[in-house]
Amino acid sequence: MILGIGTDLANIERIQGTLDRFGDRFKNRVFTEIEQKKAERRRDVAGTYAKRWAAKEACSKALGTGLAMGISWKDMAVRNMRSGQPIMDVTGWAAERLAEMTPEGHEAIIHVTLTDDHPWAQAFVVIEARPKHA
Repeated sequence: MILGIGTDLANIERIQGTLDRFGDRFKNRVFTEIEQKKAERRRDVAGTYAKRWAAKEACSKALGTGLAMGISWKDMAVRNMRSGQPIMDVTGWAAERLAEMTPEGHEAIIHVTLTDDHPWAQAFVVIEARPKHA
């Protein structure tokens, strides 16, 4: 069953401007070390950050909270499988919210997809509850 859906569209040029203006202060407030390492070794650094920004926004929407209800930016983090497929990890308040919304006897799976076409970066997040197998 679907527990939540979220999407977000981020402007890569706006993220680039924020990176230029605030640099490490912005990166360290919003992105985990893993996310920063991934972005900094990519050719399109700002695009990579923008996709992860959009994913965090989309995840907060799928959790039904937005960013106003106590979720920290770093409570949601994108990493990639070896295949390149993005995965959303949640910790802290985001993990607590996910546990609250997951029905008993089910496990939550967070699906995330990212795309960009300059100057836009987009993310979709779907939170699914699957029955646990005995």
